[in-house]
Amino acid sequence: SAEDIDKAVANLTFSVNLYSGQMCTAPQNFYVPKDGIKTPNGVVSFDEFAQKFVDSVNGLVDNPKAGPFVLGAVQNKKTLDRVADAENLPGKVWLKSRTFENPMFKKARIATPVVVEIDASKEDVFSKELFGPIALLIKTKDTDESIALAQKMAMAHGAISCAAYTTDANVREKIADEMSLAATPVSFNLTGGIYMNQNAAFSDFHVTGGNPSGNASFTNPEYVTKRFTWVGHREPVKA
Repeated sequence: SAEDIDKAVANLTFSVNLYSGQMCTAPQNFYVPKDGIKTPNGVVSFDEFAQKFVDSVNGLVDNPKAGPFVLGAVQNKKTLDRVADAENLPGKVWLKSRTFENPMFKKARIATPVVVEIDASKEDVFSKELFGPIALLIKTKDTDESIALAQKMAMAHGAISCAAYTTDANVREKIADEMSLAATPVSFNLTGGIYMNQNAAFSDFHVTGGNPSGNASFTNPEYVTKRFTWVGHREPVKA
């Protein structure tokens, strides 16, 4: 559920566009219940959410004062190849990637996000990192399956950051508890100028140290103790 679905979508799509999805905290997997998302104005269906997502991506990308500078350049040609390959994933392609010219850096490699719908049963598709501007809209049975899959992926493969949207206090508590077991900090209900990519302030380390996304150190092993494994959740305070 979400208090303001349009603001939530705008926040998430900015995170996907930012640095062309090349940040280690860039979101890739978006778990969305097949029966839709509850809002104060009624239920937003999965397809309606997907279309809002696409429209929001395009709205930023097509803004000449924002698109080129939020996306930046793609560092490696292999990332461009991966984005192109994503269009062949087993699911509906809601938005194909495209390119355009940055007026300040005319030779820069640019790729806009590709958005693909993936069924929750196809774990082999979304259980790997697809580095770059790639967004997978994973259609789940319900919120419980969304939470379970997010936790499973974090435990097995690691997660630096997680965003969640809910207006239900009990669901919020369950998400916090389940993702804490996966040592993954959760940002709840972000809609403004704070994004899930901005995640370095949670711990002494860039990540929690409690899951495979960040469990190594260049220091003496005795330096890294359990006191450095810390999970914190956050949510903007309503004015």
